[in-house]
Amino acid sequence: MNNDITLVILAAGMGSRFGGLKQITPLGPNEEFIIDYSVYDAIKAGFNKIVFLIKEENYDIFKETIGKRVEPHIHVEYCFQKNDNIPEGYHLPEDRVKPLGTAHAILCCKEKVHEPFMIINADDFYGRDAFIKGAEFLKQVTEEKPYSYGMVGYLVKNTITENGSVKRGVCEVENDKLVSILESSIEKVEDKYIASPLDGSAPFEVREDDTVSMNMLLFTPSIFEYIEDHFKEFFDNNLDNLEKCEYLIPEVLFRAIKENYATVTALKTTATWYGVTYKEDADYVKKSLKELVDNNEYPNNLWN
Repeated sequence: MNNDITLVILAAGMGSRFGGLKQITPLGPNEEFIIDYSVYDAIKAGFNKIVFLIKEENYDIFKETIGKRVEPHIHVEYCFQKNDNIPEGYHLPEDRVKPLGTAHAILCCKEKVHEPFMIINADDFYGRDAFIKGAEFLKQVTEEKPYSYGMVGYLVKNTITENGSVKRGVCEVENDKLVSILESSIEKVEDKYIASPLDGSAPFEVREDDTVSMNMLLFTPSIFEYIEDHFKEFFDNNLDNLEKCEYLIPEVLFRAIKENYATVTALKTTATWYGVTYKEDADYVKKSLKELVDNNEYPNNLWN
């Protein structure tokens, strides 16, 4: 059993739809960020290290806000999503600002993560049950099974905002194993949930209790080698789109499944997602967090 398990929080996104650095927008009763609740739940679930993946220029503000609050409670490391680790001989446009995608973000953590780990988005509230399920899985990973990965799957109905579409990975699951993830934009239209695949294929209806991925994925360090091995191919396939292309972990994971490099166990949670995809979501999230505090699921002040 693994005593050391790490939570990697992907926080290098630009928050363009929200209109600012939403990862550090106060939403809790005492100015807590969503990240605060993720770290709190991770500690309760048994994680003993946090790695924040951020933009280097945001280091000071992260360190002085979330960092100083959580560092007394758990070991914290910082990694930067920079383009200094792309394959030799390849170049990105000098004026590119957007990060290179979630697979590249994970690769940027390679030197700081040497144990089983889970990744999450910085601006999503996942619920404690999801962290418990993830921690239980990672603690059972053994050296004999380095290619045993996992995904915490959510019910569609628990991941929707009333203020527009959201990006979700629509999952195909067989015998508790993930078969495929189709990245889609999902929106509730009257009493139906309509998924529009990001690859341009035809929209389709999903049921409220179908499984979607919220990018809460579980890995061993073997994933770093696989990401590196396919990095050159990613560049070769996007030579005409280097301004905007993204190296995404769901696509890498799907390929790893198809190539029998890894198996991915689908862990089910009934937890409810909260997030600020749009500015209009903020008031609802604040209200929901206050209700959780009022119901004693979280202390009024997380860190005191």
